[in-house]
Amino acid sequence: MIKLTRLNGQEIVVNAMLIEKIEATPDTMLTLTTGSRVLVREEPEFITALASDYLRRLQQTSGLRASASGRWAQRLRDRSR
Repeated sequence: MIKLTRLNGQEIVVNAMLIEKIEATPDTMLTLTTGSRVLVREEPEFITALASDYLRRLQQTSGLRASASGRWAQRLRDRSR
């Protein structure tokens, strides 16, 4: 889970595994695999870094295979471009 800030200043916690797409339009819009969209203040690069850190911590605590988590992190980085 990663903590982000909506445009109105409200904090929101998002499951990083559900992020399908990150767009800068110019505000940053997250599209989740559930179809929900969220506008946030943070830049796409910052969100990608938070999500990568989250996945790294998840991998360390749950024993996920590094290759699978690496592919997920790369997909997330590719989607934020």
